[in-house]
Amino acid sequence: MTGAARARRRAFAALLVLGVLNHAVLTGARVDVSLDALARGASPATVGVLMALFALLPMLSAVAIGRFSDRVGAGTPMIAGSAGLAAATALPAAVPGYPALFAAAALIGFSFAMFQVALQHVTGEMGEPRERARRYSQLALAFSVSGILGPLAAGFGIDFAGHRATYAILAIVPLVPLAVMLARRVPLPAPVAREVATPRGMFDLVRHRPLRRVFAINALFALGWDLHTVFVPIFGAQIGLTASEIGGVLAAFAVATLAVRVVMPWVVTRATETRILAGALFVSAAAYAAFPFATGAAVLAALSFALGLGLGSGQPVVMSLLSTRAPPGRMGEAAGLRMSLIQSMAVAVPLAFGTLGATLGLLPVFWGVGACLATGGVAARRGA
Repeated sequence: MTGAARARRRAFAALLVLGVLNHAVLTGARVDVSLDALARGASPATVGVLMALFALLPMLSAVAIGRFSDRVGAGTPMIAGSAGLAAATALPAAVPGYPALFAAAALIGFSFAMFQVALQHVTGEMGEPRERARRYSQLALAFSVSGILGPLAAGFGIDFAGHRATYAILAIVPLVPLAVMLARRVPLPAPVAREVATPRGMFDLVRHRPLRRVFAINALFALGWDLHTVFVPIFGAQIGLTASEIGGVLAAFAVATLAVRVVMPWVVTRATETRILAGALFVSAAAYAAFPFATGAAVLAALSFALGLGLGSGQPVVMSLLSTRAPPGRMGEAAGLRMSLIQSMAVAVPLAFGTLGATLGLLPVFWGVGACLATGGVAARRGA
């Protein structure tokens, strides 16, 4: 291995650590915000609105963030995202109440989106193209780790120190990535020249048929992921679980995504992308069908683990396909468009299914999403 290759690997490893820290803040803040609202007497619909706000600004701005990252490089949006994440998470610690919760949800989501789009962009550009699948698997593994740490830290923090102290602790964490990026200690790739001088815009990417298929299948994974994030705290509170138990259930989901991503490099050499994606959607659909029958933390954690196995196996495949099929010089924009579509789901799912859950209960919500995932599995199996 050359010295340059070793330097790139060290730089990428450092970026993964920074990503773990910031993503743990996002996942922990989601738990804290939702349980804080429930403790104040919020309905499922209100919690759905709060969770939708985490995705609202990323939905509107992710493409612009991606283009900005393409133009100036990943460093500036990663710095801005880390700073915004620290400030937004500190807001409900300083000013408790519903207004601060709504503002914090929107700003936390936007700040992390700035960091994440830039990180996904640089993951595709750092190193040889043939190593992209491995790098995206490593990024997915890193986010699985933070998906475990964030909910657990938030759950135990709430039980032992309260909501405001938990916000304050979480707000300290992004200061580490902020300091590292400001010090310019991690070398980042320079912006890549575009294939064309003036691209026709993001709808040009949507009209790109291979990319459109990737975006469509990714939307189904986003649907399953977002519903779990929103409704597990609500469902857990309904069946009498503590904040720590709810954090443990969410952590079980993250443990499963971590476990399945460890074996994904082995799986992709023995199964086609179509089979992987179809199997992932079928497993996820089965987990959702069984969710309404959970009566305790152990059963709910087991189902969340099964869901994590399904949803976790699909995302690295999708990201690798996206990086391979994006036009040269537009990976940041493609990653931003993917995030915009995902966040559109993250806005629509809590609002639509939160209202449905408040009126009809959670059983139609779980079964409806399970049916959507199963239908997507059938389509993926047919090669669509």
